[in-house]
Amino acid sequence: MKAFRIALALLILTATARAGSLPPIQTVFVILLENHNWSDVLSNADAPFLNNTLLPMASYCNQYYNPPNRHPSEGNYVWLEAGTNYSIVDNNDPSINHLNTTNHLVTQLGNAGISWKTYQEDISGTVVPLTAINAYVPRHNPFVFFDDITGTNDPNNAFAIAHIRPYPELAGDLTNQTVARYNFITPDLCDDGHDACAPQYNSIQQIDAWLGTEIPMILSSAAYSNNGAIFITWDEGANASDGPIGMMVISSQVRNGGSYSNNIHYTHSSFVRTMQEIFGVSPWLNDAANAADLSDLFRQITLQSAGRNPSGAFSFNVTGLVPGSTNFVEASTDLAAWTVIATNLNSSNSFSVTDNSATNHNWQFYRVRQAP
Repeated sequence: MKAFRIALALLILTATARAGSLPPIQTVFVILLENHNWSDVLSNADAPFLNNTLLPMASYCNQYYNPPNRHPSEGNYVWLEAGTNYSIVDNNDPSINHLNTTNHLVTQLGNAGISWKTYQEDISGTVVPLTAINAYVPRHNPFVFFDDITGTNDPNNAFAIAHIRPYPELAGDLTNQTVARYNFITPDLCDDGHDACAPQYNSIQQIDAWLGTEIPMILSSAAYSNNGAIFITWDEGANASDGPIGMMVISSQVRNGGSYSNNIHYTHSSFVRTMQEIFGVSPWLNDAANAADLSDLFRQITLQSAGRNPSGAFSFNVTGLVPGSTNFVEASTDLAAWTVIATNLNSSNSFSVTDNSATNHNWQFYRVRQAP
């Protein structure tokens, strides 16, 4: 099923209304890093790839936090999957902290027929990784804590093994165009910046080196080119602080084409809500119901009234479009039945519409669907 980006505005005579929405993201890549405040990373000379290559093409948050006083790591990873930590306040293995609930994101995705997979560095892929191995730790893998994924800590559970894969497999899935729509990526304890490891012994340099090697692989893939988006964030702030931590989004759909940032207050609940909106799954997961989504980081389709002409037709302008995209302008009198009144293959980021069918109405609803 095709997804469309929709902007909706109500125009009443000469009144003006504007609305933005999330774009039609087809494939999501999430990369989770460890234990650094945004101030540790931003403008840091030890992170040249992040600062000089990624940020100019990204939108990012300056006030993104882990949920208040939620430490250590494990509860934050679970929160990124479920909009709550389900009272997990330690880093115990799934044998102790497993959760008998289906109220989490990938179960919603699976129920909706949306593919998902997590790529974990340093696992074998032959068993469910319920305990630490090499530089992999379960506390950085939220999916092993949910009984409906693991069959309640069954190391041989076929469903879990199929969805929890060794990170090197991502390259082949990208090349073969078999990557899932939702992809959660966890580097190992060295590459995610948790530990200081050889040869750099500098956690910021380690993160930057890993991103510099791995991000170009994703950027060059067909999955990314077809309205993909990469979300890069950290689990929690440094020294058990709440941050602010980093949240960057890289996509052809980011605002201003990149180098955009905001100071809106976000938490991991904002991430969960955004994922639910991108994939159209519900109901809201726990605190996601209370969170602001990340739509401000993306291009904003807006509709702005240009008034009513002497014949009674409504005129309005559409802005924030992707040049070369196909757009369908639809009208409705009741928000239930919609009629296409214009189709536009746009060569710029805006165009104008006059609705001559509205001459007998005092009001009209309009929306724009942008094909992916």
